[in-house]
Amino acid sequence: MAEVLHLFQSVAHGEPVREFEEVYALENKGFKDCVHGRSGSTRQVLLMDIETLEEFGIPPGRAKENITTRGIEISELSLGQFMRVGEALLEITQPCTPCNQMDEIRVGLQDALRGRRGILCRVVESGKIRPGQQIEIVEQQASVKSEAHDQAR
Repeated sequence: MAEVLHLFQSVAHGEPVREFEEVYALENKGFKDCVHGRSGSTRQVLLMDIETLEEFGIPPGRAKENITTRGIEISELSLGQFMRVGEALLEITQPCTPCNQMDEIRVGLQDALRGRRGILCRVVESGKIRPGQQIEIVEQQASVKSEAHDQAR
């Protein structure tokens, strides 16, 4: 069973992320009080799995992920897939490319994490997320399908 282990957000630029017991994901923005949330961005929420963090000796939150997961093969997820995370619905938009901040954790980590850094998502439906809640891959919902169809016209 895939689940949420930890929730993090940046409350100020240049500061370490802080852990929260509950976050509110806002449609088309990201986490409510996170300074990195941007309307229209494909990089609203970053998920990274605990299995990869442990393999590389990285404490949860240190890689600046928003959601630390357990029990989901992030590398096997596809772009455009939808996930129900707590009450929120997220769409997988792109893999996260490791940046030079990873080398601030440990020299060489940026290269070591290529293809393993996690996935970026946009928030399709707002909702609360808490640690311990399930993560479920869901079919594209009718309302999302019609919205995408309308935008294509």
